[in-house]
Amino acid sequence: MPKRRSERAKERVTTREVNRAKVTFEFLTENQQRAYEAYQNNDILFLSGPAGTGKSFLAMAFAIKDILDRQRRHIILTRPIVEAGETLGSLPGDFNEKVNPYMLPLYDCYHKLCPGATLKNKVIEQAFQVAPLAYMRGVTFDDSVCLFDEAQNATFAQLLLFLSRFGHNSKMVITGDPRQTDLRERSGLRTVVDRLGDVPGIGIVTFTNADIVRHPLVAAILERLENA
Repeated sequence: MPKRRSERAKERVTTREVNRAKVTFEFLTENQQRAYEAYQNNDILFLSGPAGTGKSFLAMAFAIKDILDRQRRHIILTRPIVEAGETLGSLPGDFNEKVNPYMLPLYDCYHKLCPGATLKNKVIEQAFQVAPLAYMRGVTFDDSVCLFDEAQNATFAQLLLFLSRFGHNSKMVITGDPRQTDLRERSGLRTVVDRLGDVPGIGIVTFTNADIVRHPLVAAILERLENA
C-alpha cells in the first residue's frame, strides 16, 4: 500500500518535538519547520497556502507554547465573519453564541493539541480572548499572541486595522489562502503580503500543495481542480 503524504514527509524531514512548554507538536514538512523558525525570529508571521497544510494548527501551537512558557499572557482569536457561499441569516443568542461558530476551527486545533481537562487547559482557556474585527478599533494588544485565521476573507482595510493593533511584547500570526477567498473583491491578504515582504521583523512562509498533510486526496483534488 502506498504511504500517505504525511508519512513520506516524516521520512524526508527530521521530526522535531517542541516539549519545553508541556505541549508537543511535530513538523511534518520542511515548510512547517520553517514556519516555527520564522515565528521565533519575527514578531509578525504570515502563513499562506492551500487548505490542509497545518497553518491554523501551527499558529495555535505557537500561541499555546508561548502561554505555557509564560512569555505572553493572552491569545487573541480573530476571524472574518464571512459565510462560505451561504447566507445563514442572523444567528440567535448573545455575543459569544453568535461569534463562536466562526471560531470552532481554532478551538478544534486547541483540543487536538491539549486533549482532556487538565490544569494546563484551564491556563490556556483563561488566556483566550475573541476579538471580532467589528469591535477592534481603538484596541491595543499587549503581551499577546494574536491569531488572525482565514485572512483571505479580510479586506485590505480590515488587515490594516488588525496589524495596527500590535502592542508591546506581542506576536501576530496571520493565516490564509488567497486563492480561496469568499469575498467578491480582491483578498486583502494578497496585497498585504506583497507589500510587507521585505519589512524587517515580518516573516512570510508560503506553503504549497506538497505540504498538505490532511488527507492524500485533498492534494490530488486541489491539483486537478485548480489547474483545470
